[in-house]
Amino acid sequence: MRTTADKILATARQILDREGAAAVTMRSVARGVKITPMAIYRHFSDREALLNGLADQGFADLAIQLKQIAWPKSLEARLRRMSDVYLDHALAHPHLFELMFLTKRPGARQYPQDFQADRSPTASLVMREVRAGMKAGVLRSGEPWEIALHLGALSHGLIVLYLGERIGATPQGFRRLYQKAFKTYFHGLLA
Repeated sequence: MRTTADKILATARQILDREGAAAVTMRSVARGVKITPMAIYRHFSDREALLNGLADQGFADLAIQLKQIAWPKSLEARLRRMSDVYLDHALAHPHLFELMFLTKRPGARQYPQDFQADRSPTASLVMREVRAGMKAGVLRSGEPWEIALHLGALSHGLIVLYLGERIGATPQGFRRLYQKAFKTYFHGLLA
């Protein structure tokens, strides 16, 4: 049985997916859940807490998707598969992507301290693959967290440009460009 907090998050997520973070207000969510706006405050201290809850839920969902991957044998194929999961998630949920990665929010994880403390459910998975590749001698030595950050920046930067319509390509054309960028970057890391 879903709790009231779960219903609030589900309704807020529907509004976010349809209209973006600006449309997620305590009143709009309360209308959707059929409760008073004040009732939301029993579960979320303010709008920022509600948006953080949505972002955290998005990261948890993305981490679950990443953990469910049928892992290819080669490191390159695994990292590329991970990047494809990020891309699929961003294209399917562009407003959530913006909230998760671009919106300034209190409590959002920051590089390097939160990443090195293993507080990022998604970046930690990438970093473990990079570290394993270095240990196996596939990748040249370096700081695994920096490489994971670079891979994330490459992914997010391209996605932001595409979602902002700065890359004129079909979804399939953008996917090819995105995958080619990862291949080029990965090959530059090889030992």
